[in-house]
Amino acid sequence: MAHKDKITEWLSIAAEAAFNAGQYILNLEKGRTVNMDAGRDIKIAADIESENIVLNLLKNKSQFSILSEESGIIEGRESEFRWIIDPLDGSLNYSRQIPICCVSVGLYKGKEPILGAVYDFYRSELYTGIAGKSAWLNGKRIGHSSVDKKEKAIICTGFPVNTDFSQMSLMNFIQRVQEYKKVRLLGSAALSIAYVASGRADAYIEKDIMLWDVAGALAIASGSGCKCEINDGSHPNAFRVTVSNGNFDVN
Repeated sequence: MAHKDKITEWLSIAAEAAFNAGQYILNLEKGRTVNMDAGRDIKIAADIESENIVLNLLKNKSQFSILSEESGIIEGRESEFRWIIDPLDGSLNYSRQIPICCVSVGLYKGKEPILGAVYDFYRSELYTGIAGKSAWLNGKRIGHSSVDKKEKAIICTGFPVNTDFSQMSLMNFIQRVQEYKKVRLLGSAALSIAYVASGRADAYIEKDIMLWDVAGALAIASGSGCKCEINDGSHPNAFRVTVSNGNFDVN
């Protein structure tokens, strides 16, 4: 891996950014103020507040470009690497006080995940990982589950804002998940993947999920030894993402 001597430093930056933002919006009194509510998407004050914290730290401690859900692309002096952030994954959950949401920060080289940090601030759980190397939960090394059959497995999935809710699409969804023991829709793609990385769940599949929703968590899953696949979706920055423990065919 390129720049091996810098990886630990960059991971520390990602973790600090995710942690600081999460701690701030955890106690943000007006964080649930709705700024935009259109279709199946929602934007709240905490999205912007969290993004400001993450962006300020990343800009101060690195010169990489940034892709953020709220601000789009922010060019940096160094173009080889790019931060990809979701300042609040699970905004609707947060707005309704459902404690399943997080801050996600990933570092990529082109389309290749390098490292990531996902902070579940309600549970004080900080997931970190270096792609292909290792992954940790609050500093303790984690790994995927050993489940080897669909009928014994838990799959995490969801319906992103770009989802086609036609009858055919929903039937395809049912066919995709009906063989699993249990299905979980958490409302946070990053935490869903982090749960697969740590062995709490066994697989994750989502179609047309946005890159910033999964970027940080994919690096963590790769670090924990998971099998990760990402293919182009039907919208810009949207992908079909599959993550599993690699012990069975998820499709």
